[in-house]
Order: sequence, then C-alpha cells, then structure tokens
Amino acid sequence: MAGDPQGEWLLMVDGASRGNPGEAGSGAVIFDETGKTIRELTRYLGRATNNVAEYEAFLMGLEEVLRLGGKRLRVESDSELLVRQLNGVYRVKDEKLSRLHQEAQALLRQLDSYRIIHVRREKNRVADRLANQAIDEAH
Repeated sequence: MAGDPQGEWLLMVDGASRGNPGEAGSGAVIFDETGKTIRELTRYLGRATNNVAEYEAFLMGLEEVLRLGGKRLRVESDSELLVRQLNGVYRVKDEKLSRLHQEAQALLRQLDSYRIIHVRREKNRVADRLANQAIDEAH
C-alpha cells in the first residue's frame, strides 16, 4: 500500500527519442509524500518525437498516480515545452500534442491539486534513465 493519499506525491517524468523522430521511450517515477519511491515505470513507444515521448511519460505516470489513489501531486519535468503547455503558458499548436494535452488535462482534473514544475535535467536523472531503459529493453 502506498503512503497517505492525502499527502503531496511527486511524479518525475521524462521522454527520450533517439533521432527526432526516432526510437522513443518514456519513463516515470512516483514518490509518496515521505519521499519513498513507490513506482518506476517505463514504456517503449516505437518511433516518436521527443515531445510525444514527454507527454506519454506524463500520461503514464499520472494514470498510475490516479490508479494508486494519489490526490495531491507535484510533477517535475525537464521539458520546458511540456511544463509550459500544461501550465497554459504556451499554446499547443501541434495536432498530435494537442490530443495528448487534452488527455492530460482531463486526467489532471481528477486530482484535488497539482503543480507542474520545470527542473534542470540533472535533477531528473531517474526518469531519464527509465525512458532510455525502455528503448534499450525493446531491442
């Protein structure tokens, strides 16, 4: 059983694409309110852009947070585009990203509260490792 679902959990996400578009993967790690890792997730995406991989990582992680019963969430990503689009700073012009963005907004509405924060790449190493692991394990 995960920690207190009323505490603020942390979701760190990252996408990787070797080529852009190219072989892509998504990684996410979920920490409970005590800082304990409760899930590490990977997903191989096949051929995709890095931006799609970032969104897929976000969706994968958020779906798991909701499945586990998390209600308050802080999301950290090193993708400035993802963070700014989800926070409404940037418009979403790309059709594929628009669909993913709409899906993300629908899932976010299921939370009691959330914050989406841009972090430096160095602070997102675990999610980056998981995204690349997804690609490596597919071959």
